[in-house]
Amino acid sequence: QVQVVESGGGLVQAGGSLRLSCVFSGRSFSSYCMAWFRQPPGKEREFVAALSWAGGSTWFADAVKGRFTISRDNAKNTVYLQMNSLKPEDTAVYYCAADTTIGHVMNVPDYWGQGTQVTVSS
Repeated sequence: QVQVVESGGGLVQAGGSLRLSCVFSGRSFSSYCMAWFRQPPGKEREFVAALSWAGGSTWFADAVKGRFTISRDNAKNTVYLQMNSLKPEDTAVYYCAADTTIGHVMNVPDYWGQGTQVTVSS
């Protein structure tokens, strides 16, 4: 069974940076596309970024383009979300997700992590 576990959340001031990590286990990591979602307080969960199997293709929500990057290390079964120039509106619980196709992972992923809190203070 696939499991994904996030880490790296915390409290940061506006303009700062954080790097989230997500460790994948249970199946062959290189066969899965990976994504990050977030759920701001009182709002629905939203797509943030996604990455293809080998990491050659990436997708980002407009709100984070140019500030966030997504990458993967297939040797470590880990996907990263580097978040720079953070804004208070980036405050949310961030979730890692996995699925075997990019269409599914960006919309209806089969596997979710438990989430990690990111709080950006003004």
